[in-house]
Amino acid sequence: YFWNGPTRVTAETIDMRQQQLVMAGQEIMTHDKVTLRLNFVCLYRIADPLAVFQNIKEYEKQLYIQLQLILREYVGMLKLDELLEKKEEIGQFILEKLKKNAGSWGLEFLGAGVKDVILPGEIKDILNKVIEAEKRAQANVITRREETASTRSLLNTVKLMEDNPLLVKLKEWEQIETIAAKISSISVSSSADLLQQLGKLLTPAK
Repeated sequence: YFWNGPTRVTAETIDMRQQQLVMAGQEIMTHDKVTLRLNFVCLYRIADPLAVFQNIKEYEKQLYIQLQLILREYVGMLKLDELLEKKEEIGQFILEKLKKNAGSWGLEFLGAGVKDVILPGEIKDILNKVIEAEKRAQANVITRREETASTRSLLNTVKLMEDNPLLVKLKEWEQIETIAAKISSISVSSSADLLQQLGKLLTPAK
């Protein structure tokens, strides 16, 4: 026996495990007219199979289009620097938008995020130059700070030496020790200032 009626009954298997939709090389223009490419991934699963097939046709294609539109909306609002700073926030923005726009599709959105931001070659060169200039400026600031600290230390030393002749003598002997380390023997007179005598010895003859 078999049933022979006007209604055709079909069965289809639905995979309700986690799935991913990958968008590779999406060309999008930022607010400051820089064209870049994004690799984006969205994780989802079918939560209500009946709703998926009743409410939307070819849900994968529709989901892909939704992601494209939301990405263009988000990237178009930001300048390149802002986009690079807020790259980690794109996923959350996309998820909120998907839940709002596709909440009745029967899909559950589990995660989303940017895998790569691919910049044009000339933009990479410009960014590298900017980073190099920033690092050089930071190095100059550190150098000037160290020079200022060194000058301040010398000034404090001079003030101390003005008030304490013993410090002057100690400084003299430090200089003598430095010079003596490079010369085998020196003859000096005890009746004159040691630094003055050393200065005459080291002054080139005219």
